[in-house]
This record gives sequence, C-alpha cells and structure tokens, in this order.
Amino acid sequence: MTSPIQKVIIMGAAGRDFHDFNCYWRDHPAYEVVAFTATQIPNIAGRVYPPALSGPRYPKGIPIYVEEKLAELIEKHKVDLVTIAYSDQPHEVVMHKAALVNACGADFCMLGHRHTMLQSTKPVIAVCAVRTGAGKSQTSRAVVKILKAAGKRVAAVRHPMPYGDLTKQICQRFATFEDLERQECTIEEREEYEPHIAVGNVVFAGVDYERILRAAEAEADVILWDGGNNDMPFYKPNLFITVVDPHRAGHECRYYPGETNLRMADVIVVNKVNTAKPDHIELVLKNVAEANPDAVVIMANSPVTVPDPEAVRDRNVLVVEDGPTLTHGEMSYGAGHIAARKYGAASIVDPRPYAVGSIKKTFANFPHVTEVLPAMGYDGKQIHELEQTINAVKCDLVLIGTPIDLGRMLKINKPALRVTYELAECLPGQLEAAVRGIL
Repeated sequence: MTSPIQKVIIMGAAGRDFHDFNCYWRDHPAYEVVAFTATQIPNIAGRVYPPALSGPRYPKGIPIYVEEKLAELIEKHKVDLVTIAYSDQPHEVVMHKAALVNACGADFCMLGHRHTMLQSTKPVIAVCAVRTGAGKSQTSRAVVKILKAAGKRVAAVRHPMPYGDLTKQICQRFATFEDLERQECTIEEREEYEPHIAVGNVVFAGVDYERILRAAEAEADVILWDGGNNDMPFYKPNLFITVVDPHRAGHECRYYPGETNLRMADVIVVNKVNTAKPDHIELVLKNVAEANPDAVVIMANSPVTVPDPEAVRDRNVLVVEDGPTLTHGEMSYGAGHIAARKYGAASIVDPRPYAVGSIKKTFANFPHVTEVLPAMGYDGKQIHELEQTINAVKCDLVLIGTPIDLGRMLKINKPALRVTYELAECLPGQLEAAVRGIL
C-alpha cells in the first residue's frame, strides 16, 4: 500500500530554504511542499518561489508567507512536517519554534549535510562561522591569496542572497563592478561580492547551487565556499574552516547551525584576539577544545586601518557598520567603531535621532544598536533612507566600517573614510599549511 504524501512547510529567509528545497524536497515523491515562510530579511514574504525553479511538480510555484502565519498555515494545509532552513538562531529560539510546530500537531526537523551538500569535481575549501560577522570575508580573501600564489584558478561561491527577481538570479557571475550595477545588487550583496572583485576574484551566487557549482567548476581549479551568516556549506568541503569570535564568547556553542560548523571544522580560526578580553579568548578556546579537539586552531587578528588616520583624530564621527553583523548578528559595534577609538575620534555621534523610515524601524527592532548606524539596504527605498539618515547627521566625518565603498551607491554630503581590515595570523603560515595540504 502506498504511503500518503506528507505535506511540508519550509521555514526560511531566502537562502538555505531554497537550496534545501532544490536538493531534497523538490523531487522527493514522499513530500509536497505547500509553503515557505520568511523572516530576518524584509520584503521576502508575499512572493512566490517561481515555476522556473520549483519544477514540474509545482507548476504554479510555491507561495512565501511571513513566519508569523506558521500556525495558521499548519492548520489550513493539514501540514505533517515543518523544517527550519535558515541560520543564526539561538538554540533556545529554534526549540521554541519546534515547540510551536509540535503543539500544532506537526513534526519538526533540520536537514543534515548529507542531504544538502553537493559534491564537486574540484577541491572545495569552505569558510564558515559560528556567528554572523565573525570574520569569514577576510578569511576567505586570505585563502584566495594563498591559492593564487600556488598558481590555482579560484572561483568564490557565495551563500545566496536572492532578494530580487528570482528568475533573474538563478546563476549569477560577478567579475567587475559593472556586474554589480547590471544585476542591481543590494548593499548586503555588495558587501560580500565587492571585496572579492576589488582584488580580481570571480564570484558566483544565485538560487540554483547545482547549476552555480558546474559553472564555477568550468573556470576554476579550486572552489571556495564563502559562507553566509553561520550557515553550513552547500558544497562538500575538502577543507572546512570555521571562524569564531571571542567578542561573543560562548556563542560558538549556543547558536544554530554555528555549533554544527564548529564541530565539523578541520581548522578553527579564533579571530579578533587583539581586541578581545583575555578571559573571553580563554572561554572560546575551552569550548573549541571540548567540541572539536582534533581541529587545528589558528589565532588571528583583523586589524583595522584607514587611509588617513589624522582625519579621524579629534573629530566628531558617524560610524556606519555592516548591517547583518549588528542586526541578527547581535553586535553593538564593528570595525568602524574600533577604528574611531583607535585613531582618537573626539566623539561617536548617536545616529538614532536622525534616522528615517525603515532605518528608524531597524533601531526600534534592535535596541542594542545605539552608537553606530547599520548599513541597511535591501532595496532601493531603504538605500535612499540610509543616504537620508547619513546626510542628516551632524558630524565632521563619516567612518564607514562596511566591507564596501558606500560612495559608489550613496551621495554623502560630508567627508567620509573607509575602514579596511584583513586577516593577520598570530603565527603566520598555519593557514597556508592547511590550504596546501589539500592541493
């Protein structure tokens, strides 16, 4: 007797949810996905995962609803199973969601890497983290530098950020700044792609990561998985690098799926040790040793620099930081704030009284952010509101701690300086030894 098809809801945030669907749920005859839910990222709900991606079993596509409708959707569709497929959630919050799902009568699950990691024909190095903003980007750039010095062609594949027209984002390739303009990238996308492009790297991203992988393999000797938030890799790595952050000591074993990355890693980079408290570093090292005693541990810094330090000294500065690091990453400061203190700013101006529109709402939603301005920009309207907020602030200088040149997107009406940072190992050569070990 044939078992009845189980109805499924995928809880997501326009990233892993789509990947898990493509890899596991889309063609599985035992399941029917009736809906996605969305959170974390604005303007995702209300859309449809399109037929061009959902396949012949879903000719009308799949609707995306706000996560707040989850209980209602379970009852309406008589859902059997709910799976969570997004990242950077405290373990307790994940279990609260599980409790809600179980209370509604459905099962709850998280897919493991066996069902969701794709196999490449080329060596894969994955750079992931235990929290958003731990330092994946500079670690990825350091890995690419090592690979290029070894004469290898590298393709960086970024974790998805498909916030626009999904049918136009199935498989994207970025090699020039013009590609960013042509594909109408958001600030968050630019923060991840632009630093790679600036040093001559080619970046792939999009929605269909099987297709993306095959395109990347066609022009690379090595695939670099450049992870997002604290999510697991989409590709099976030959070398798994996980970055931990002693500025958030203890988070390495309290967040999903960051702890999974910690336990799976071949190499663990303990970043920002020069600006972290000694007891926080000690706690992180203790947790790393308990969770993954076989991993190679690399101590590292991400020293901040500005092109003109004297321009900061004794100035009243507005600090603009990477948005996700401050919001669901839960940091109250970033590289820009550290640079302001390091180079002797007279004061850091509170941006909250000047915030408008969705920027003002961001401060309301994340009250731990007080001294710095998150560089939110998920669509054109929000980017304009960010520009309005920056230009309204009364200050001498704007210190930009995001990984991109905001001047490419915004017309800033006052002097501005970019803060940059690269990975610096405390004991140089360890990362290179790990990378060369798989070549």
